[in-house]
Amino acid sequence: MSAAAAEQLADQFKALADPTRVAIVNRLAALPEVCVCDLTAAFDLSQPTISHHLRVLREAGLVSASKRGTWSFYRLIPEAIEPLRLALGAA
Repeated sequence: MSAAAAEQLADQFKALADPTRVAIVNRLAALPEVCVCDLTAAFDLSQPTISHHLRVLREAGLVSASKRGTWSFYRLIPEAIEPLRLALGAA
């Protein structure tokens, strides 16, 4: 593994070091995409708090977003999750 790949992998694991972000990724893994409004309701957290967690996940390259009207919809990037699975020895 190259140094750059190891650095990116470490950044992704750092993004997942928070239980709320792990739960968000888990929810996104189960659905094609999720509105930020649904995440706010599901986690009983404020919209700015959810947006912060999503920004961390987006900056780590784990999720992507698209805007529709006033809402943002998030989806997991499957090819970003695969290296994490492989690093943990999952097949």
